[in-house]
Amino acid sequence: MILTVDDSISMRQMLSVTLRRAGFEVVQWANGVEALNFARESRADLVLTDVNMPEMDGITLVKELRALPSYRLTPMLVLTTESTQEKKMLGKQAGATGWIVKPFNPEQLLMTINRVL
Repeated sequence: MILTVDDSISMRQMLSVTLRRAGFEVVQWANGVEALNFARESRADLVLTDVNMPEMDGITLVKELRALPSYRLTPMLVLTTESTQEKKMLGKQAGATGWIVKPFNPEQLLMTINRVL
């Protein structure tokens, strides 16, 4: 199961279509707080999160998820419009496995997911 977190409805729809066509089960949330609450009760095989979201940003979400024993080794990819080295370093320090800049290429996204799984 892939946990996707993005405040954009259209981005969640695009991710859902791309991932489900590739055979993945998908769970979606609109912000980090909702995703973290879900993660405390359920286990995902991979997390795909945006950075800029209301209530809790994606970098904070990655950091909070890494603190949960069941998510210490879970691959976490950041999918965002942010492309500065500073943001990427913050993501890496928080525990992100990889960084993908939007707009994403569906084939590249799936290749990256398959590589980290």
